[in-house]
Amino acid sequence: MADLDTLEMLSKLTADGCSLGDVITLASNLATGGQPALADQAYKIWIKFNPDHPQLCVALFNRSVLQAALGDSVAAAASLEQAIQINPEFMPAYVNLGGLQERAGLQELAIATWEAGANRPIVLNGMGVSYAFTCLKQIARLLGEMHQPARAELALQRAADIDPKAMDVIGQLVATRLSQCKWPAVQPTERLSRETLLNGVNPLSIAAYSDDPLLQLGAANQFIEREAKTTPEQVRADRRDAPIDLAGRRPRIGYISSDLRDHAVGYLMAELFEVHDKAKVEVFAYYCGPESSDGLNTRIRAAAEHFIDIRPMSDDEAAQRIVDDGIDILVDVNGHTRDARTAVFARRPAPILVNWLGYPGTMGSDYHHYIVGDPWIIPPEMELYYSEAVRRIPCYQPNDRRRIVASDVPTRTEAGLPEDGFVFCCFNGTQKITPHVFDRWMEILKRTSGSVLWLLDSNPETNARLRDAAEARGVDRMRLVFAPKMPNAFHLARYRLADLFLDTTPYGAHTTASDALWMAVPVLTWSGRSFASRVCGSLVRSAGLPELVVDSAAAYVEKAVEIGSDRARAQALRATLEANRDTCVLFDMDLLADKLETLYGEMIAEYQAGLRPQPNLANLATYLAVGLALDRDEREAQAEPDLHGVYRRELARRHAVKAIAPDARLWEGQGR
Repeated sequence: MADLDTLEMLSKLTADGCSLGDVITLASNLATGGQPALADQAYKIWIKFNPDHPQLCVALFNRSVLQAALGDSVAAAASLEQAIQINPEFMPAYVNLGGLQERAGLQELAIATWEAGANRPIVLNGMGVSYAFTCLKQIARLLGEMHQPARAELALQRAADIDPKAMDVIGQLVATRLSQCKWPAVQPTERLSRETLLNGVNPLSIAAYSDDPLLQLGAANQFIEREAKTTPEQVRADRRDAPIDLAGRRPRIGYISSDLRDHAVGYLMAELFEVHDKAKVEVFAYYCGPESSDGLNTRIRAAAEHFIDIRPMSDDEAAQRIVDDGIDILVDVNGHTRDARTAVFARRPAPILVNWLGYPGTMGSDYHHYIVGDPWIIPPEMELYYSEAVRRIPCYQPNDRRRIVASDVPTRTEAGLPEDGFVFCCFNGTQKITPHVFDRWMEILKRTSGSVLWLLDSNPETNARLRDAAEARGVDRMRLVFAPKMPNAFHLARYRLADLFLDTTPYGAHTTASDALWMAVPVLTWSGRSFASRVCGSLVRSAGLPELVVDSAAAYVEKAVEIGSDRARAQALRATLEANRDTCVLFDMDLLADKLETLYGEMIAEYQAGLRPQPNLANLATYLAVGLALDRDEREAQAEPDLHGVYRRELARRHAVKAIAPDARLWEGQGR
């Protein structure tokens, strides 16, 4: 049908009383037929002839979708505003209008629109509640991106009250409280029990909440089941049993990461792509993060033999691309972190799947075969905490010896620090600061006269909350000094002003620790049981200062006080780091690349011999249930001398009450 004929017919039909259903059908046919402009005209004409139609808001909404697709967001917003004016209870219009306003850079207006939708006295039916819930989620997401966690928390709390089973909302709610140092982070409400809240927490937040690797293992497995479980129909690109024949070629190693850019992981990995031995391995980098062209992203693109952007690809398409590339070992450099493509791994696009670097813990999946650690992070007696088979290199974390450090170093006065006082620092994210850690820090400050604690700036509300907490513990609030966020080169330069880095636990310093050690700032850490709590100990030991890795909270405080009271001791530690920097294991990237390549070869040899490990997922739901039931607020899990005993007693009690079998993982060691 010709375009003019279509419009003429529509005009006649409209004048004669064409129904909304007829116009929707016509517009849909035109749009799918590649004529969206005509579809828009169809609605325009119908709207003109039906100004009093009871479903006019629906026509305006549909037209706004076409207008937005045609690139006229202003007209699309106007259509939605008209729809709301005609029918203030038409909830879909609020959702879409807020989205258009956000994309136009009008964040506060978008939030106001979504709030107006969420606050409508809607009829309590499924769709009405669903749209209100969506508005609140959009508000929380945008406020999070705007670094306004307090406002985001309010929206998340309302959304969680609407749907206490929305695990993604609950996970964000707890993570937001962690980032604000709101203690306890897991705060039950009338609608949300403590166990329900913990059950929704992302595994990454669990790692910051409790040094309970059994709870972390169960939580990781549940998260996989909930977020990245595939059906047999989805696993179309399955190469789990594909033969690996290396005749005439190198092993093909693929790294998937959203962080190959100006990000902590990007800083760690940049040099690895440059020092990988191209005679030994063929390296593929699959990027799945935000659009980026920063210096690190550009550098990694140049260094990797193959750099493939899988952002626009679906999980099926990305998996198929990896299959087409013939990858032998696919390395998950995200794990349970933001923008991960775990569902790609669930499709088994390579015979060997490895968990390394990006996530400090077990994946808890039935398809990640190995986890790469080192002798300190995962000693043999702790392998039972991992679903994957453990393999080790000397120090698991790569580093960048080419990192740029600004030549200009501010004075202590310019940084708001005392010129003569001892400067303790911790530049970890605020989500890693627990009340137990903070109590120890305040004891250290009390016992080291004139000292200050230098923390990374968060937001005014969180900074004030921490200063209030210091004051409540008898410490002058101004002894907490906040360092504003700066470009990495300048941030590294100001490390020189600090005397001792105080690590957090149970989620310790990773990139921040290696940054401090590179700048010759000694780091004090207490290693626990979990991966996240042991990384810093590995880095400090690999830098040549094993005496700064302690085994108890009391030892942590005493060692900090000892060093903080003896400036000469702190200077001697700094001198050791400076002397070791060019020779220590921590910064020996050639050694790391060589050991990693050797490890990949061993994994392939195991696979070829039919010895690929089978992930151990036995009784993980039981571990999760026990871990969720244990109180972690008043008692620090890391300080529990016999965590296994606590679990064994609870497992035995459940066995007696519910006639379940005690878990072999604890009774028989690894349970592999």
